[in-house]
Amino acid sequence: MQGLQVGGISYLHSLYQMPSSSGQPAHGKKIGHRGVDASGETTYKKTTSSALKGAIQLGIGYTVGNLSSKPERDVLMQDFYVVESIFFPSEGSNLTPAHHFPDFRFKTYAPVAFRYFRELFGIRPDDYLYSLCNEPLIELSNPGASGSVFYVTKDDEFIIKTVLHKEAEFLQKLLPGYYMNLNQNPRTLLPKFFGLYCIQSGGKNIRMVVMNNVLPRVVRMHLKYDLKGSTYKRRASKKEREKAKPTFKDLDFMQDIQEGLMLDTDTYSALVKTLQRDCLVLESFKIMDYSLLLGVHNIDQAEKEQQMEGSQGNSDEKRPLAQKALYSTAMESIQGASACGEEIDTEDTMGGIPAVNGKGERLLLYIGIIDILQSYRLIKKLEHTWKALVHDGDTVSVHRPSFYADRFFRFMSTTVFRKTSSLKSSPSKRGRGGLAAAKYSGPGAAWSASQLPFVRDENIYDLRGARSFPTLEDDELNGFSHA
Repeated sequence: MQGLQVGGISYLHSLYQMPSSSGQPAHGKKIGHRGVDASGETTYKKTTSSALKGAIQLGIGYTVGNLSSKPERDVLMQDFYVVESIFFPSEGSNLTPAHHFPDFRFKTYAPVAFRYFRELFGIRPDDYLYSLCNEPLIELSNPGASGSVFYVTKDDEFIIKTVLHKEAEFLQKLLPGYYMNLNQNPRTLLPKFFGLYCIQSGGKNIRMVVMNNVLPRVVRMHLKYDLKGSTYKRRASKKEREKAKPTFKDLDFMQDIQEGLMLDTDTYSALVKTLQRDCLVLESFKIMDYSLLLGVHNIDQAEKEQQMEGSQGNSDEKRPLAQKALYSTAMESIQGASACGEEIDTEDTMGGIPAVNGKGERLLLYIGIIDILQSYRLIKKLEHTWKALVHDGDTVSVHRPSFYADRFFRFMSTTVFRKTSSLKSSPSKRGRGGLAAAKYSGPGAAWSASQLPFVRDENIYDLRGARSFPTLEDDELNGFSHA
């Protein structure tokens, strides 16, 4: 653990921006439980980041190794409620190695259940250990206003995020039903939770989840958006805009990308179906206030940047290593290869979803639904009541789950993502030529009706339609046909 460094690269509200003091609280000030000590190091509940990273790697190394000695079996209901605990004194014990961090206790929630979930996505124990424990974790600076601390593994596979007690508790209750849905539909944009842990140190409990990483660091994101489908105060702040890599919001998207992001018919259909399933799952669990995290890599702009730099490429443009987790790339999350019986060739798309903008520029999109550990029954109900008094309730970002899901789905399927027949390249077809030909001739009459964010397009999916298990004839009536 001696080689641990306090990293490096930011996430979400300044993702992939090199460390700066602008997003971190000054010494003595805190954002939630996150603070900075006298030496300038990030702390969480007064535990230094280096100690936290060390405890994470020691704890996960022990618990995954210990679990591998136990025989595999089917997951039982009681497995979701098991909590295993091991004490790590700094001088070491007969079970744990000596270390130079304060004494801590490491708790693993539902270890057998999470082992099954990792296997569901093709994550072998040795790969999980290698990703999380073999190389120093990279701390993500400027993680936003949540007060959480984020780490990313060096191979870009996993994000580790600290969570509040209420969020960890909600995830525990969510697990059986949530993963029943994931088991049926592993191709999803919902976050995949691969582990839930707690470090007890200095009388404090620090809870964290291990999740899939949505935006690969090795792909340059020219634009980033956090989208909810709301317009109330959904514009990036002046402080955010001044960052090297700002994260924009809904109103920014509507202003800057009025034509939307255009996908070929098959890709649009697959994406909308995935969003539809995911929204209904979230609604069924009374979850809301989630966002779509969208990263946009502009292929044409990247090529111009390379030419201007006069080089063959730079560190930002390295092709990412093949991710170990199944269905982990954006393209695999919405489509996969099962329908066509072949593997998707991600060599040219780098795991992104091919699209074009109104200028005809070729894009790769990286997307995922984030921030789902919100239980509407708690503080959010009070928040909505107050906001409704000061603003039109229809545009407030915190709403009853059914309204939230409807509005989120409608915004994504009409304003953010658009269908175009002029984009010929199918993401499942191999070769760079198809992508290079993916030029859009410009916004025409076909797009005029959908310039307004909430205009109902009769040719898009209806979120409610999935509820009644419609017949083929019903599909035609309900607007499920894309032809």
